[in-house]
Amino acid sequence: MAVTALEIHTRSTVLDGRAFGRAGAYETLAGIIRFAVDPRLGVHAPIADIALAPTNARGQVESWADFYLLRPVDPAAGNRRLLLDLPNRGRKIALGLFNSAVRVPDPRAPEDFGNGFLMRHGYTVAWVGWQPDVPRRDGMMALSVPAAAEGPRPISGPVRCEFRPNGPVDVLPLADRYHIPHPVARLDDPDAELTVREHAGAPAVVIPRRTWRFARRAGADIVPDHGHVHLETGFEPGKIYDCYYRAERPPLVGLGFTAVRDSGAFLRFADAASGNPCAGSLDRAYVFGVSQSGRFLRHLLHLGLDEDEHGRSVFDGVIPHVAGARRGEFNCRFGQPSLNATESLGSLFPFADLPDTDPVTGQRAGLLDRVFARASRPKIIAVNTSAEYWRGDASLTHIDVTGSRDVEPAPDVRAYLFAGTQHMPGTVPPPSEDANTGSRGLHVFNAVDYAPLLRAVLVNLDRWVTEGVEPPASALPRLGDGSAVPAEATAPVFRALPGMRFPDRVPRPQRLDFGPDAERGILAALPPKMGAPYVTFVSRVDTDGNETAGVIATELAVPVATFTGWNLRDPSQGAPGDLMSMMGSTVPLARTADERAAKGDPRPSIAERYGSRDRYLTLVREAATRLVTARHALAEDVDAMVSRAGDLWDFVHSPS
Repeated sequence: MAVTALEIHTRSTVLDGRAFGRAGAYETLAGIIRFAVDPRLGVHAPIADIALAPTNARGQVESWADFYLLRPVDPAAGNRRLLLDLPNRGRKIALGLFNSAVRVPDPRAPEDFGNGFLMRHGYTVAWVGWQPDVPRRDGMMALSVPAAAEGPRPISGPVRCEFRPNGPVDVLPLADRYHIPHPVARLDDPDAELTVREHAGAPAVVIPRRTWRFARRAGADIVPDHGHVHLETGFEPGKIYDCYYRAERPPLVGLGFTAVRDSGAFLRFADAASGNPCAGSLDRAYVFGVSQSGRFLRHLLHLGLDEDEHGRSVFDGVIPHVAGARRGEFNCRFGQPSLNATESLGSLFPFADLPDTDPVTGQRAGLLDRVFARASRPKIIAVNTSAEYWRGDASLTHIDVTGSRDVEPAPDVRAYLFAGTQHMPGTVPPPSEDANTGSRGLHVFNAVDYAPLLRAVLVNLDRWVTEGVEPPASALPRLGDGSAVPAEATAPVFRALPGMRFPDRVPRPQRLDFGPDAERGILAALPPKMGAPYVTFVSRVDTDGNETAGVIATELAVPVATFTGWNLRDPSQGAPGDLMSMMGSTVPLARTADERAAKGDPRPSIAERYGSRDRYLTLVREAATRLVTARHALAEDVDAMVSRAGDLWDFVHSPS
């Protein structure tokens, strides 16, 4: 077993022993988990630089991670299922999505557990740090790994950081938000470069080296610093900056895969004598990742690293959520797991599950080639929102790279578009800015709450694994029925809506060439050579501007607004014609026929459609019931969906 120790530092009962239905009371266990993996095993061959990692006396590569477990006090009362939730940038996610809870680092209060869904269903939920670039503060979870070394001289290599400030600043960290950067090797490196683009798709212009330096603010002073960049004239809001430099001593970021795999294997298979608190209480293991950690799961499956050192497939089920067609810098020299730039190693072919051929490059491969070479493999349910389609990549998972034919998901895979949704569930009322980045939109943010649909995904996955009951068929935009269209084809509908602006540019990923050793995780140079763009699609929309493909939530089935997976940057934050990252829009219908006529809105008004609030809620309940019948929602969520629809009605009828 690659886990050498689990050290529990704290243990406490949840909510003073309050029972979660038949599962009873829950407890939390937190500490650290230690690993030692054998770099000589074939399963570890794909891990970048593992042959250059320092080893212990047994020839193993050691690492350790933060660990957190939430489980029934009485294991016999649980459902004997493990849900391993991969932290997103160090933060726990599952309770926020499945329980519709407040997302907090250390859940303790009633609101931190939301509606108690995972607990009421008896799940054991675990978290493990997998990112070396996460700071250990504010309850965030990280992984500590060794650095690769080759002889007495440190390994060096290129690093690229991308920034897009929302306000005027003159100093930026060499990392995404709060993450730990790869330090600059030489502060005075004459080959380091800083470029700027006016907007997405614009050419990069080199900023003179004399006008910027690696430095930070210390009070009123600017002091040299290996983790920040200072621009004398300041960084302008909305512009896209890229900094290229060299770093030394690359950490083995690819050990994040083995940390996740081996934590799941330990909790599922290890005995009590090994220190496993879940010994004998788990029959099934599922792993769940969101956005960045969903891309991590696609990458883990691509490398076949869901198989442990004993040849066991660790996870019965995998849910890569809102990952689109991308992976990430999770397995390369000087990788930045936090990097969200699209012109990165995470945007490389292949995208679809099964082998496809790119006629431009001649490459032929499938994302799941290694997984499908084995007899034992997990069930997979991949979910995306409209946001991943509008950022330009999600359709590559099920439409070939030439844009000429539909590609069915692989056996044992289901894939769904949650129509008309943004990257994360919407709220009523929507916030004024993105809590993660401070970004504001031209339009009100998307208010669709897809959490009920996601809960059904987990229930369907569990029934598929344990009972052999197949989930609903994949629901996606398709060329075959005309429901997949180029994003630009929707422009006439959106431009007809009062006050709505269509994006000036719709992004599409391009073919990227990082050099001959990119598959080994070694980048010859940055930026990559840019090739031809891929052909990508979004869902067709109806005359309201609401999407018609995928799983249709009640908000779209009985609409009081147009809901999109895209929004434009607020003009005050620069580049107003560019799409925001991850956020969607709510464009309310006119409330009455007179208001519609006054605005010139082509969409029938709310009053013309429904007549009254009661009639509207009756139709919402019918739509929710249809979702339950189709197994895209749970009966236990119907009342909550209707109640929330009432809140949405009140919101769009509130004074402007």
